[in-house]
Amino acid sequence: MRVLMVAATEGELARVVTDSTRHRVVTLITGVGMVATAAHVARALARETFDMALNVGLCGAFDRTLPLGAVVHVVRDECSELGVEDGATFVSAAEMGLVASEEPPYTGGRLVNDTPPTCAALDTLPRVTGITVNTVHGDDPSIAAVMSRCQPQVESMEGAAFMYACLAAGVRFAQVRAVSNYVERRNRAAWDIPAAVTALGRTTTTILEQV
Repeated sequence: MRVLMVAATEGELARVVTDSTRHRVVTLITGVGMVATAAHVARALARETFDMALNVGLCGAFDRTLPLGAVVHVVRDECSELGVEDGATFVSAAEMGLVASEEPPYTGGRLVNDTPPTCAALDTLPRVTGITVNTVHGDDPSIAAVMSRCQPQVESMEGAAFMYACLAAGVRFAQVRAVSNYVERRNRAAWDIPAAVTALGRTTTTILEQV
């Protein structure tokens, strides 16, 4: 199999081992954010044929039942900021009729991965709902608002862009992330990036070996 492994930064792949896999793994470092991710992944999928794509990265968790270092499989994602503000009310692009909620690649206004690659290691991961943002949440009122509106469990800055590109190209994919912090007022002292990177590397290596 030809596998496209996508990450925003090299650091997120620091503990991933590809030597033991029987597949050809092509690594793509996109840079941070939705625009960079969408552009680089779409170009890669247009230039070459891949049997699957794997997005590997860190995330913040709204869901406090997920411990720091937990690795999750994001199967539903959306660009939660895509819309307009009407006073204190946020109106999504789907609610405005600018995005058809059931028009591919959307399902119910979200990007949904119904057919991930077959893999025992992937199947054991918690399947979660994510949001993708340009501005990471760190203000209590905005956190409460987005939790009420989207019911996210995790957030990243790239996931939905990766999923959109894969769904549009018809390539099977998985978005796998490790929790490095909880979504709260910014407090880097409470983050555990080393544990998240280690857990992410171990899980990703196992997925590549089993898929």
